[in-house]
Amino acid sequence: MLLDASVPDSVATVFINRGHNVILHRDVLPEATPDEVVCTTALKNDAILVALDNDMKRIAKRYGANPVNTRFARLHLIRIGCNGILGAQRTEQAMSLIEHEWAFTKEKVARRMWIDVEPHSLRSHR
Repeated sequence: MLLDASVPDSVATVFINRGHNVILHRDVLPEATPDEVVCTTALKNDAILVALDNDMKRIAKRYGANPVNTRFARLHLIRIGCNGILGAQRTEQAMSLIEHEWAFTKEKVARRMWIDVEPHSLRSHR
């Protein structure tokens, strides 16, 4: 997992407690790094990008199904749609879905994982 700069450490703790490797944005990239560089960093590290902001959602959509450009077509994304304590709680509640979707994604190279974790819903885009 590569956690974008805006993702709280409490979300990182949820992934670490489940045994997942976590890369914090501040440990590998400077502050205010453009989103395209963050996405490229996730791809180069074979990491799932965990993000809060809607810019990442726009990038994922732009390079998703039927892309005009395939630059980020293989970007795996977990978009957290809530901040702070709620973000960590919802991520923990979504963990079985996240792990299931990751296992499903790894079965076929052409698949990518994209999950939205919202205050009142969880959504997987296949």
